[in-house]
Amino acid sequence: MRTTLTIDDQVAMSLKDIAHRSGKPFKEVVNEALRKGVHALEHPEARPYRLSSTSLGSVRPSINLDKALSLADDLEDAAIAMKLELRK
Repeated sequence: MRTTLTIDDQVAMSLKDIAHRSGKPFKEVVNEALRKGVHALEHPEARPYRLSSTSLGSVRPSINLDKALSLADDLEDAAIAMKLELRK
């Protein structure tokens, strides 16, 4: 497809320099640059996900963390019992 573009002088000089150094035609260098630019616009680089830690407080003295699975079972049983009570 033929089209007319107005390119900044500095960009045109950079593209001509790349074409000269690589031995490629100016048109090919421009198309490669446009492809890379369009790809970067369509697929922006993902930023790393950052999560800051927050203190949840200290453990209550009555809770033994060595028995975490047992504690989870007890909490689940209590939640189920509460739901069943609300249905009555």
